[in-house]
Order: sequence, then C-alpha cells, then structure tokens
Amino acid sequence: MGDTTGETSGLLHLNIHIKEDEDSHNGVVKLLRIIRPQWRIEDIKKKVFTEGTTNQLTGFYTGCLRSSDDVVLVRVYGHMTDLYLDRRKEKEIFQILYEHRCGPKLYCSFENGICYEFLQGMALDDKLLRQPVVYRLTAEEMAKIHIIKPRDGPPPQAFLWTKMAHFLQLVQDSENDEMPSSLRLPETTSVEALRNEMHDLKRRLGHIYSPTVLCHNDLSPANIIYNDTKGTVKFIDYEYGDFNYQAFDIGNFFNEYAGVSNIDYSRYPSVELQMDWLTAYIRRYESCSGTDTISENDVKNLYITVCKFNLASHLFWGLWAVIQARHSAINFDFMRYANARFKRYFEIKEEYLGM
Repeated sequence: MGDTTGETSGLLHLNIHIKEDEDSHNGVVKLLRIIRPQWRIEDIKKKVFTEGTTNQLTGFYTGCLRSSDDVVLVRVYGHMTDLYLDRRKEKEIFQILYEHRCGPKLYCSFENGICYEFLQGMALDDKLLRQPVVYRLTAEEMAKIHIIKPRDGPPPQAFLWTKMAHFLQLVQDSENDEMPSSLRLPETTSVEALRNEMHDLKRRLGHIYSPTVLCHNDLSPANIIYNDTKGTVKFIDYEYGDFNYQAFDIGNFFNEYAGVSNIDYSRYPSVELQMDWLTAYIRRYESCSGTDTISENDVKNLYITVCKFNLASHLFWGLWAVIQARHSAINFDFMRYANARFKRYFEIKEEYLGM
C-alpha cells in the first residue's frame, strides 16, 4: 500500500496497511510521519496495551508515558472482524462521543485500523469495579452517553435483533462437515435451537419497554478508564457502539463483572450494588429533563427491566464467541466462553423473565 492520504466523512484516511506482527514498524513510521511530523523517529517509544480478543492496540509517544499529553494509539483490526463489525458506524460513534466530551479524539483511519487519542488513567479491574466512587462515576458516564440525541434523520432503531440475526447467520454459514468437534455446537445450542431462542426472547422482551438510546454495547472493565487524579471515568473502544435498548447496555455491563478469561458468575454484582449503581444512573439520566427526585419504585422497575435484557447479552456474546472460535487467529478458548454464556442464559432465563 502507498501512503497517500484522503478524507472520508471529514476524517483523515491514510492508504497504509499495518501488519499484525513484528514487521509492522515500517507501516507505523509512515503513519506517524503524517500524524506527528514533529516527532523524531529515533525518539519514538511504544507500549503494547493489549492484543485483545479482537484487536491489537499499541501506544506511541516520545516522552514519558505517564506524564505525556500526547500518546497516539494505533489499533489494528483483528482478522476477519469486518465480517460482523460496521467500521463506518464505529468512526461515526467515535466522533459523536468526542463532540460531547465523552470520548477520545479520532486522529485518522488507515486501511486496517484507526489511530486515536490516549486517555490517561487505569482500566478497571475487579476491585475498582466494586468501589462505590468508581461504579457511580461509571453509571453517570453511561447515563451521559444515553442522553445524547441522534443526529438528523429518522428515529434510530435498536440494533440488537438485527445484529444478533447477523451473528446467527454467520454461525450457520460457518457450519461444515469437516469442522473439528471442538468447534461444533452441542445439540442443546444448535443453530436451530439458538434461532428459536432468539425469536422467543425477542417476542417476550417485546412486551417490555426500554428506550432506544446511544449505547456502548461492549462495556467491559478493559473499556472503562478511571482517572483518579481528575475523578473521572471515560469509555473507550466503540466497535459495537450504536443505538440500542437502554436496559441491554446496563445489563451487559453487569454481566461483565463475571470476567472473560475465567468467567465466574459468583462475581456478578449483588442486588445492593446494582440498586446503588442504578440510583446514580437514574439521577444523572433524569437530570437532563429537570427531574430532581427519583423514587425507589423507579430504581426497582429499571432493575427488573435490566435483568430481563441481561438475557439478550448472553445470547449476543455467545453467538459472537462462536464466530470468533471459527475465524479468529487469537489464542483464546472462544468455544468455552460461548458455552459459559449459553449455560448462564438457560440457568436464569425463566427466573428473570418471570420477575
């Protein structure tokens, strides 16, 4: 690829392809010469932040990482992720959130990734997730994003069922007789069984109101940056960002307490923590409409709605993990993760829908 530049929807686009290995140096140098022409190449340092479950993320800087105000993050998209991710939508959400001071600045896109601002702070861990000051800030930040109105155009539709149907189709398309047994779905969660579950859940959740708002849709602890000096929380990585059901975004976040590598639902937040989180959320969410007081009933009703939409999160990420298992080059047991999400779904389904 050459290094000619162009503009896409007001965003600088570089015709540069960066390899996902040690040979990526030349591509990154080309990119930084355009994004940061004042940097001397010999002064540039790097830090690999994550190889993630879908992407490779590396920071580049010239001073000290902790004190530098100018760290450029380069995210190289994972293999085959364009199968199920809308990169145009991701960049649009990036820019909307930056406009509302809810996210980092997007510097440019390139052939197989994006380049954006580094936010100083620490990604949440299990301990920080349970600290009231941190989880209340997280609740308020989510509410702040949910308040953002769509740009001009018709009212947006929630992306949940369309995206899940797409996932299901990709799972079906990847089924074949030569597939190793480790990548096969058990009979209880066959493609047909999962399709029936999706239709059943869509029908049953269709009777429950949850507003369609701008959602992150993938708010794992690794995507939440806490700056203890400023007392702020910001969200990063908007690959799944789109308009969706309010209760899905919240329920999905609560599910992330169980972890990813070693998924354990004993770590799921207590009812008390959820109620406190939801109280902080509603207070911030309702403040834009001038409402100062919230009732216990408001919190309880949202809690029940979140529990029900929590179920959709399990199906969604279970299907995603099956796709990853069959296409990703990353060393992670995606099928184990998929089966854990499906198992949890069936364990709590009737209890939650009966609330």
